[in-house]
Amino acid sequence: MSVPLHGRALPDFPWDSLAPAKTRAAAHPGGIVDLSVGTPVDPTPAVAQDALRAAADAPGYPTTVGTLALREAVVAWFARRRAVPGLGVDQVLPTMGSKEMVALLPALLGLGEGDVVVHPRAAYPTYDVGARLAGATPVPVDDDPATWPDARLVWLNSPGNPHGHVLGVDQLAAVVAWARERGAVVASDECYAELPWAEPWASDGVPSLLDPRVTGGDHRGLLVLYSLSKQSNLAGYRAAFVAGDRSLIGPLTEVRKHSGMIVPAPVQGAMAAVLGDGTHVDAQRARYRARRAVLLDAVEQAGLELDPATVAGLYLWVRAAGATTTSWELVDALSHRGILVAPGTFYGGDGDGYVRMALTATDERIDEAARRLREGGPLV
Repeated sequence: MSVPLHGRALPDFPWDSLAPAKTRAAAHPGGIVDLSVGTPVDPTPAVAQDALRAAADAPGYPTTVGTLALREAVVAWFARRRAVPGLGVDQVLPTMGSKEMVALLPALLGLGEGDVVVHPRAAYPTYDVGARLAGATPVPVDDDPATWPDARLVWLNSPGNPHGHVLGVDQLAAVVAWARERGAVVASDECYAELPWAEPWASDGVPSLLDPRVTGGDHRGLLVLYSLSKQSNLAGYRAAFVAGDRSLIGPLTEVRKHSGMIVPAPVQGAMAAVLGDGTHVDAQRARYRARRAVLLDAVEQAGLELDPATVAGLYLWVRAAGATTTSWELVDALSHRGILVAPGTFYGGDGDGYVRMALTATDERIDEAARRLREGGPLV
């Protein structure tokens, strides 16, 4: 049953529909290998835990805008890790995870009935939900802005969830030019940016929307969302931030002040420490790279093929090789081997035929999934 809100119906939470497949997978003699959700399983790095403990005595209210130390850490991180120099501390704002900003940004920007929000055709469902929460109209689009309807807000996601596609500098610049002609805001969700697997991104890094090669040094109308959940195993801390146009960051800060949407002080301390340490990020990337290699080899032996544009991110976006198979048929086949994955249809109609496999399982579970895939023969 859908829930009406602002005259529009919200879709059912998609993962609830996986319950039967999860039950089948859990009945496997070797136990379930759950690759359906990208939730980190590796330890939170010591640098974060130590900083959290050090900031645990926090009797007063934290600042909505974030401590100066945190904002300086975000600015330095953008310059060092994302090739975005010159941000000001008034251009960043901590958020309680990035999902809440995805869901609320259209409403916070004052969008409503008659306004269009465009988002990637294969996409995280919350871009659609956030538009509906505001009473606006979500429209899925491809990567070419020449085909888009006029819109008030453009969502980008690079590297993309579910498929791991990356937008290059020229593609990002084309979106910025299109949006500025129309006075639209561009918001780029970049939480997988530290997980590139293929060239040139593995060497050069995934470009940010705020990259000066994209913006010409002008951040007007541009926002970037980033989460520490993936790169630093901080999903439980709800640690994220938004950065970009100060004329947008200011009003977003004021709304959050009035509504009490404040990142807890100890979490702010942990965020500042984590952003200053690249060693743990490199180590976590190496873990995911190794798991990806193990799982990808087994997936191919089971008769599945990787989308060739899946070059970054936390997932394998795969379909049956040489066969016409629906997403749910693949979910069912994998569940009988004790492996739970997400159907591509969770991410829009164009995802049918694909499934998304997360790399967020322990080495032991990834090895077990690979064994089942190799020994079970072709899935279809």
